[in-house]
Amino acid sequence: MSGRHLLHLRFDVADGHDTELPERLRRLLEDVTPRVQMIEPDSAALDITGAIPYWKRDARGLAELVQLRVLAHFGLRSSAGCAPNRMLAAMACALIPPGQRTVVDDSPEAIAAFLRPRPVRELPGVGAKTATMLGEYGLDTVGDVVDVPQLTLQRLLGVRAGRALHEHAQGRDAQVVDPTPTPASISAEHRFVRDELNPAEHRRALLALADDLGARLRDAGQTASGLTCTIRYADQSSTRRSRALPEATQHTVLLARAAYAVYESLGLQRARVRGIALRADALRPAHRATRQLTLDTQDDKPLAIEAVADRARARYGHHVLRPAALAVRHQRDSRGRW
Repeated sequence: MSGRHLLHLRFDVADGHDTELPERLRRLLEDVTPRVQMIEPDSAALDITGAIPYWKRDARGLAELVQLRVLAHFGLRSSAGCAPNRMLAAMACALIPPGQRTVVDDSPEAIAAFLRPRPVRELPGVGAKTATMLGEYGLDTVGDVVDVPQLTLQRLLGVRAGRALHEHAQGRDAQVVDPTPTPASISAEHRFVRDELNPAEHRRALLALADDLGARLRDAGQTASGLTCTIRYADQSSTRRSRALPEATQHTVLLARAAYAVYESLGLQRARVRGIALRADALRPAHRATRQLTLDTQDDKPLAIEAVADRARARYGHHVLRPAALAVRHQRDSRGRW
């Protein structure tokens, strides 16, 4: 292996946190290493290879130092995973609760010991449908996949996906920490009162988040070129999927369609969902965006209604008008009134 040490942090961020928090966290982390990549809404990747000799600590000690600094400065607990590459570090981080850390040593034996027992669904790029299909062939764990020839995986999944799965199962990942700030983005998150299994409630949450993002984009005169959906589960694991939009948009109906498509691609079945986050990516000024011409007038009515709703919201508040699917049905009282 290359002797690299990558650290993945996941912060226990509360709802409604300061929108400037990611940038403030970045500045704090850059005091430890200049190679910091923020991953909204609540994570960061650090390359601490060069920082280890400078701080005269091993990887575990430096991870603990970073966690203590984040806690002291911001009152945030964080989970930390350290490994020879970003994929392994992120997987290690996802397995532990806030305040703890896991280190995967830089040796083939340590990497194999960590990966082989893990469910195959924890590998990046393996969604619920792919995991189910692999399970039908007896490939339930990463170790099962390692023991299968790459050509077999390519026959099952296709050339590119099969090759990627083979590489990831071997613990190989070429991602680097890119300290270049990502294009501007805004995000919103919904946390359920209890772990939610009902897909209809998941979709309601996605619509509410798309409605919130759309209104904020229009208020700011911005459009989004991409959308990222993060699903957080009861076991503290999470799944994140991104999708480029066909065209930059600020309209709720188009953002909601993209969010539904990302959600459907996960193939969740009876998943115990704790929270959903939606992020509008690659923002740009609305006056620079172009709209593809179409003969389909299906969207004209909702966009016209949206414009009217925005004017009403500007005068009376954001929650005065909402999509009908988000309307809350009140219970009758003892005298039969709503």
